[in-house]
Amino acid sequence: MSTIRAREPSWADVLEDHAAEWATARRLVGQLGACEAAALAFCRLLERWARGDADRAETALTGLDRPLDRYLLELEPERAEGRSWYGGPGAGELIEWEPILKRAGVSACPTRVAQVYLELAVLLRALQGLADMARIDVPPDRSSLWAGLFDLRENLERAASDLRALAA
Repeated sequence: MSTIRAREPSWADVLEDHAAEWATARRLVGQLGACEAAALAFCRLLERWARGDADRAETALTGLDRPLDRYLLELEPERAEGRSWYGGPGAGELIEWEPILKRAGVSACPTRVAQVYLELAVLLRALQGLADMARIDVPPDRSSLWAGLFDLRENLERAASDLRALAA
């Protein structure tokens, strides 16, 4: 499904290039784009308490289930030897949210806020890593792409659950 591009390749290009069905890839790319935007807004909300909305991030993650599941089903590699192509959060990303929440006048569980922040940061890091791999023309092979998306799906299910709890 390779195409000629006049711009730098992105994570969306990697997913489209490996897709079995173009329509499935487009749905997944669209929903991942919404998740990326919502995750950025939510992380900025937590960092600046200026704008953003937890419901928007939760809605975007909930809408990701079907297109991601379908893409994984279609992408499933012949061998299951791939590995994730993104890393988890580092120690430097751990923030003590309790004083920030108090200062902002927000009554939310600081541990839950930290979990959501880190889970969304993993999503953003994964998409950026995939985009970087595309830019330097070393995208993951089919089985590694599948393994990474499978792991990401597990992480995003936890994020959606945590966001629902925060929004309640």
